Amino acid sequence: MATVKQDLSILGTLLPASNYARRDVFSGTNFPVPCLKFDPSTQQSCFFYLRAINYGSGNITIRFQWYADTASSADSVWEAQLAAITPNTDSQDIETKSLATLNYVSDTHLGTTGQRLHEATITLSNLDSIAAGDWCVLKFSRDADGTNATDDMTGDALLVGLQVEYSDT
Repeated sequence: MATVKQDLSILGTLLPASNYARRDVFSGTNFPVPCLKFDPSTQQSCFFYLRAINYGSGNITIRFQWYADTASSADSVWEAQLAAITPNTDSQDIETKSLATLNYVSDTHLGTTGQRLHEATITLSNLDSIAAGDWCVLKFSRDADGTNATDDMTGDALLVGLQVEYSDT
């Protein structure tokens, strides 16, 4: 049994027509830092596209790296949803395909440094009947409206990395 890991590009995301995370690149002292900025009071999202290469079975882990723009405490709440389509099998219209029920995680800022890098995971158990080779859409959001848990971290949360992990058996 092996774990398939796919890094998804932050700058390669597609954004919805409204309430989207904002792309940005900070110069940094020694290197540029690309990110997606999620507002603390507006529910914003982005979309990643991937193939379920060698998907076997079980839940999918979304591992992501983020940091706070200005805050140095409190919780940020993140959500992920999946849509999966099996080419040549599913008869669903690709333009009207719905997403599975979302899963979420609340992550606490660790300490007094505002721009400290954090890593969190969301376990996707709502898998939309995913199968090996499926064409998939992953919606990723910050739960700024408090639907699932209290996101009380002030300022933007900046997403800098995202990986998808699952078993090939």
